[in-house]
Amino acid sequence: DWTTDIADARRRVGHKVALQGNMDPSMLYAPPARIEEEVATILAGFGQGEGHVFNLGHGIHQDVPPEHAGVFVEAVHRLSEQYHR
Repeated sequence: DWTTDIADARRRVGHKVALQGNMDPSMLYAPPARIEEEVATILAGFGQGEGHVFNLGHGIHQDVPPEHAGVFVEAVHRLSEQYHR
């Protein structure tokens, strides 16, 4: 659920379990630069290490521009490298 701060969730569970999420699906309507910014914020919130399955906090809306979904996926791949070494 995207309403849960991923940094807070990680503090609570530590490295005991993997966490999935956590971007608000409506963020995919934002301009591409804002999508990338939100991806970076969530990655930084989770921090270094394994155990993060980056995903939307819920399903994708059917009228999201496909190119915005592409920006999201590309940003996750590119930006997550610095956190998962």
